[in-house]
Amino acid sequence: MKINFLLLVCLLTLGMTSIVVAETDEDLLFNQDSFAGWEGNLDWFRIENGAVVAGRLDQDIPRNEFLCTEQEFADFELTLEAKLVGDGKNAGVQFRSKRIPDHHEVIGYQCDIGWSGDKPIWGALYDESRRRKFLVEGDAEKLKKTLADKEFVPLKIRAQGKHIQIWVGDVKTVDYHEPDDNIPQSGIIGLQIHSGPKCEAWYRNIRLKKL
Repeated sequence: MKINFLLLVCLLTLGMTSIVVAETDEDLLFNQDSFAGWEGNLDWFRIENGAVVAGRLDQDIPRNEFLCTEQEFADFELTLEAKLVGDGKNAGVQFRSKRIPDHHEVIGYQCDIGWSGDKPIWGALYDESRRRKFLVEGDAEKLKKTLADKEFVPLKIRAQGKHIQIWVGDVKTVDYHEPDDNIPQSGIIGLQIHSGPKCEAWYRNIRLKKL
């Protein structure tokens, strides 16, 4: 939360004792220096060059791991950049999700990152630990073109009510309306490294705007 300094001085000068401050429209969700506000198994997450790095290149990933926000969010627009390095080809961004009690897994929507064989699944909407399937996938040929010249891939996730949209670069991969009234419309945001071969998933410039 940020306060306009000049406004604060004026209010104090006038003797006002009650101050109402609005949050900024968009905030860095990860401050690039620490994991304050996040929780997870830090054996598998570190900070490097201002980015969250999930996984390692010297060891296979034994199970899915998630670094999650301590705060829950409902309607928002989330933007970030991501890249995959190594043999593993799977990671993702959880949203409107929950930790499964006494378990390493989470349950909820995921914006997938990676490949299934030679098919890109970047920006696909997967339902992690719940329906356990892709709800929507993007156009593979369009994705291949937009991924071809990018090291870090821009992602945007917009969730408003039951309407979920995802973009990879300028390619819209998801325009989904949730038909199930029992699916929660709020939850944590999480950064995943998927079980499998040696891999690093890098996440940077993670920003969230509440809607």
